[in-house]
Amino acid sequence: MNFDSLELKIKEKRAKIGVIGLGYVGLPLVMRFIQKGFKSIGFDIDEQKLIKLRASNTYIKHILSSDIKKAFDLGFEVTSNFDKIDLVDVIIICVPTPLGMHNEPDLSYILSTLNNIKERLRKNQLIVLESTTFPGTTEEEILPILNDLGFKIGIDLYLGYSPEREDPGNKEFSTKNIPKVVSGITKDCLSIVKSLYNSIIDETVPVSSTKVAEMTKILENIHRAVNIGLVNELKVIADKMNIDIYEVIKAASTKPFGFTPYYPGPGLGGHCIPIDPFYLSWKAKEYNINTRFIELAGEINTSMPNYVLNKIIEALNSLGKSIKFSKIIILGLSYKKNIDDLRESPSLRIIELLLKYGSEVLFSDPYFDEIPITRKFNYKVKFTDLNKKALNSADIIVLATDHDSFDYELIEKESNLIVDSRGRFKNSKKVIRA
Repeated sequence: MNFDSLELKIKEKRAKIGVIGLGYVGLPLVMRFIQKGFKSIGFDIDEQKLIKLRASNTYIKHILSSDIKKAFDLGFEVTSNFDKIDLVDVIIICVPTPLGMHNEPDLSYILSTLNNIKERLRKNQLIVLESTTFPGTTEEEILPILNDLGFKIGIDLYLGYSPEREDPGNKEFSTKNIPKVVSGITKDCLSIVKSLYNSIIDETVPVSSTKVAEMTKILENIHRAVNIGLVNELKVIADKMNIDIYEVIKAASTKPFGFTPYYPGPGLGGHCIPIDPFYLSWKAKEYNINTRFIELAGEINTSMPNYVLNKIIEALNSLGKSIKFSKIIILGLSYKKNIDDLRESPSLRIIELLLKYGSEVLFSDPYFDEIPITRKFNYKVKFTDLNKKALNSADIIVLATDHDSFDYELIEKESNLIVDSRGRFKNSKKVIRA
């Protein structure tokens, strides 16, 4: 009876949606529910985010302020008050899952969320975890908490897992048209999770268990991490052999089968690719398995900021200068181009290394006028406009993130020396590939 009534409420769009965590995953998701006619509440413990949202101000570039205003006109509500959990029929958890000091999974945000809502849960609700995590989290961490509260999962409370697949800055794929993997603890849980996402997403992909769904997300990101690690290692080899790795990739990409191009860079960024492989490595140790291949790729990718640093030192040496006191402008803070997301960005690690060696560091990024405080970094590095005077005055320009809006012609013309970690500039006496 509960299953039928909740599924009917979802299909008729009478179900009220609650999304916990209004970041790069949660905010686009709740906006999609509102666009499709669902009343929704957004929960977040960051009061600054809530203040901005209530003023119809966006903090994510691809979410328009005008769309936020429309959402509030349609009844959208944001709050840090978890007492309102009993007002919603669906609870979707989209909180961070970072790594600890020793690359172990940090589930504190998930567990804190469960602690905040567990006394406020009621029968006939659906809980879906979207945060990326190790296979077994939903069954081993969340399910026991709900069982201890006296709920019968699949009968009077429903639990599922559906990994997020957001790609900030991707103009072709969005929440609407990225196929959504869905799973549930029981068949009825799966059925209702599928109904939920069918109501807002073009295609759902049901799998047999929450473990499979969790592993699917991990595989997707390990696939990218390993291949990027490979091409980063090849970049170093090619450089020693005086071979342009970007020309090699371009030529290899003409093969119509059996090859997918990946591109080197200054390291991995974003919340998923640098972190998720370590979740599986940690879990695999429970089974006495060492994930050597995955961990090697992680080591290579993590070492890339140091490789860029060494290239900067070499470039300065060619000018007869020391890295200490040299004026260096970092182009781009974001972890990839054309977005305002600097989670795990290698640019921040490069800045950290340069400051450690006593460099005078400035930055330029069209999406930031200051460097926000993150969990790992807190720098007082100044922004600079990219004009002739600024470029002339710097000893070296370091391209860390290749935003399309940079004036590359001006940069190349007016810079003394460029360290290019993205392959944006053609090889020349002025450009050093990193």
